[in-house]
Amino acid sequence: MSTENELFSAVDQLLERVSQDPLPPPAERKRLREAAGLSQDQIAAALQTRRETVGGWEAGRTEPRPPKRAAYARLLEGLAERFAGAESAASPAVTPAAEVAPQAPQAPPASPASPASPASPASPASPASPVSPASPVSPASPVSAASSPPPARRPASAARPAVATASPPPPGRGVREASGTAAVAADARYRHGPPPPPGRGVREASGTAAVAADARYRHGPLAVVDAGADRQVVAYCVGGLVLDVPAKSLPALVEWTLAEAGLGAPRLSANGRDADPVLVLTDAAAERYGLPSRLSEQERHAGRLPDDHKVVKQLAKAQWQLTRRGLGPWARIYRPAQGGKRSCVQLCVLGWDALDSRSWGRAAELPPAELARLLGTYASRVITPRGSTAVNGLELMTALHPPTRAGRPDADGRRHSEYNPGSLGSRPVDCAPPEAPDGHPLLAHLPRFHQRGPAEVLLEEAYDWARPLTDEECLRPYVVGVDVNMAFAAGANGAVVGLGAPTHVTGPVFDAKVPGSWLVDLSGVELDPRLPSPFTPTGERPEGPAWYATPTVAYAVELGYEVRPAEGYLRRETGRYLDAWYQRLRDAYVATMADLGVTTGMEPQAFLEAMARHREVDPDLALVLSAIKATVKGGIGKLRERPRGGGWRPGQPWPALLRPTWRPDIRAAVISRTRTNMHRKMLKLAAATGRFPVAVLSDCAVYASDGPSPLDVLLHEDGTPVKGGFQLGVSPGMVKHEGTQTVLWAEGVREEYGSALNLARYIKDGRISAQDSGE
Repeated sequence: MSTENELFSAVDQLLERVSQDPLPPPAERKRLREAAGLSQDQIAAALQTRRETVGGWEAGRTEPRPPKRAAYARLLEGLAERFAGAESAASPAVTPAAEVAPQAPQAPPASPASPASPASPASPASPASPVSPASPVSPASPVSAASSPPPARRPASAARPAVATASPPPPGRGVREASGTAAVAADARYRHGPPPPPGRGVREASGTAAVAADARYRHGPLAVVDAGADRQVVAYCVGGLVLDVPAKSLPALVEWTLAEAGLGAPRLSANGRDADPVLVLTDAAAERYGLPSRLSEQERHAGRLPDDHKVVKQLAKAQWQLTRRGLGPWARIYRPAQGGKRSCVQLCVLGWDALDSRSWGRAAELPPAELARLLGTYASRVITPRGSTAVNGLELMTALHPPTRAGRPDADGRRHSEYNPGSLGSRPVDCAPPEAPDGHPLLAHLPRFHQRGPAEVLLEEAYDWARPLTDEECLRPYVVGVDVNMAFAAGANGAVVGLGAPTHVTGPVFDAKVPGSWLVDLSGVELDPRLPSPFTPTGERPEGPAWYATPTVAYAVELGYEVRPAEGYLRRETGRYLDAWYQRLRDAYVATMADLGVTTGMEPQAFLEAMARHREVDPDLALVLSAIKATVKGGIGKLRERPRGGGWRPGQPWPALLRPTWRPDIRAAVISRTRTNMHRKMLKLAAATGRFPVAVLSDCAVYASDGPSPLDVLLHEDGTPVKGGFQLGVSPGMVKHEGTQTVLWAEGVREEYGSALNLARYIKDGRISAQDSGE
């Protein structure tokens, strides 16, 4: 029998458990953190724990234990006081508070049995409270159309938040039901997390700038505008909301958007600016406003409508301006800012290939409501789209690190902008000569057909390397490819880059902490020939002195070799400029993968099974995933954008050079880190298991294997992971299964097309096109 002391001890433990600090539900913990713009890493650092632990608390897999529990509870309580209403009931997408400020409480939807009267759309206490869409539902529990209310459809003037002064809508323009309940049913997939608990709503709005700012964007960041056969125009917003659009012309549509639509998004940085509203025009809407549903061949080549087009003239007559890009697939329509207030609308014309299928898949073919949800999810997790995914990737860098900030007031009390520390500034800087791509003005003195060698140009590119299989590898039945998740994002994480112009130095002593370009001879570094060289994109051993970015030279030192640079173009002003960019894209990727059923911390086999079906869970949301990945690669590529279009001649400047974000050195550093990270893991795996890659393409490595699964390649014989090698998982930098083929397939491909054909390019489905084969 238990002694009296043991019984009392057990009771004391129970009392201790029930007296612990109360915590909100897991989803609310995540919402509060995102509302404060904090990362899991920051929470973990403050509580002296690991990021994975914080992720477990937010996912509900684990609970904090004393003494961290009390500190965590105090943090959440403080965040709840500040961000109790940060999650808008009108926006289905997950919206971090760095992007969306607290929103005013909204009235519940009118009962279907007793719809609101057009003459009296809301109660006297809140005469213009908007109608809420369907309540949040877990992505894993689809809502049937029969059990979901239809999306609210009303004029924007009928949807004023409680914190704003507004008149009731005119008779006949109140709340109306709309058909298409399936659209709202799908809407639940883009929401998670419970609504704020009773009594935790938005506080009084007087003097609260955050609430007032959020009220301006009560209908989300964007709308998809469509027109019916009766020429009636409607705008599909995020959250299932549908607004009647009274505008009869494109200038009137712009006016309506800025005055009544309630579209836009708060800034991502305290020193940044709010996102302009985006209008996505369907073919029917484009034709309704006098635009062609498709561009002609000449217009498509120019990327815009001609300046004498009637709609362009309409805009000019109404005193609206266009940027130098003109009225193209992505157009910015604006008036000069007055009193610090912007008047700008971004236009996206679907029929003009604004949503490139290489990045967005079939997004442009979706119904308007579905497209609004897809783009709204991307906007809330990444950035409000304002161009291609590459443009968005670059714009996200600037939005998170604006070039200027408000300075101290002068003697007259006026504030002037000043340099924002940690940013790239507001003026472009020249690159170093070896960093300049061919045709750059810095190279205008070179002969016209001069081909620069490694000692003249910085060639930091991703891997494209392959080798023949050994006799032993040919006896294995399979070749298995593994692919690094968000490889270039992982390469950007923690990268120390130069913030200013380079300084030329002769005979410098190498310092791994100094970003820049170094002329050094690494041809003496000897590695196993079954591995690609970490110093060249082709994987071939360098033949003499060449220019390298700092991470490449640092890796040579890590391998134990002495380096003696002959020259360097070094940047002494440094910073981790891309960290916030990486963190936002990482969170967007991980959150979207979680919605598709792939979460952090999964066991390897469960992860592989979830990855095999994740795109089938929600094909529309999988398009968001593709866009996020394209944003990473495109953003890094834009750092060294080349000339586009006709009329340019080598030696002449091109428009991209005028951007402070035209930084080929930063691109080189990220690619260098990505490639050396890849080599480091391949080297660790080879040392531990004796397995060497037979092909590497960018972030994909192919291995000969005894089995068809990545587990047959990446683990020790006892099933344990290789320390420092590739790890299966969803986080950036970890790997997933790219594809499996037979060794007979691999040998047949090489025999038919030659050993130069990279197996990693075709490992996913085994298909080789005539274009790839050179036929």
